[in-house]
Amino acid sequence: MTREAYHKALKDVQYDVMKMADMVSKALRDSIEALKHRDFEASKRIIDDDNLINRKRFDIEEKCLLLIATQQPMAVDLRVLAAVINIITVLERIGDHAEGIAKINISIGKEPLVKPLRDLPRMSEIGLSMLDRCMKAFVNRDIEAAKKVCDDDDEVDALYDQTYRELLLIMIENPRTIHGATYLIWAAHNLERIADRVTNIAERVVFMVTGKMEEMNISKY
Repeated sequence: MTREAYHKALKDVQYDVMKMADMVSKALRDSIEALKHRDFEASKRIIDDDNLINRKRFDIEEKCLLLIATQQPMAVDLRVLAAVINIITVLERIGDHAEGIAKINISIGKEPLVKPLRDLPRMSEIGLSMLDRCMKAFVNRDIEAAKKVCDDDDEVDALYDQTYRELLLIMIENPRTIHGATYLIWAAHNLERIADRVTNIAERVVFMVTGKMEEMNISKY
């Protein structure tokens, strides 16, 4: 492989990562819309399409490993490929969380939601914004932007805590809501984990640029 072909292959890998991130973002956005509108057919499509996200992850990983094995990249290029392998693994897990929300919508069934969906869509919006800004930081090699993304994780955590408390009170006041409230807690937990996952991607962006492993947004408890 010529140097020109090698650099093109590196760019293609990074393009594929951005495409995978778009697939994951769509799955998350669609999963919340399906839950909000109780659209079971949309949820089924999200579940089916998760296989496409998984396949994309494996394809990118194979390309990275091939480049490492045949081109023996050094320094920055090796860090990029190592970071990409980690990032696509995290993206796949975010896709799994979106799939989980789709499954929750189906599991709730036709019974009405026990509370209006206010906080969950907001959590999703923040998570989507975090992911979009994090992937832009990846492309631009912008470590400051990557670090700022992590600040929003606290807001998602606060919304999760608030949602959990509200749903717990609903269950205490009316035990018949336990089934539906439990599923919404699981959905909120998936969204809270998505924000954590994006923080992991931001950490890899920093590593890719600086070569230093740095844990961000560490809990005080």
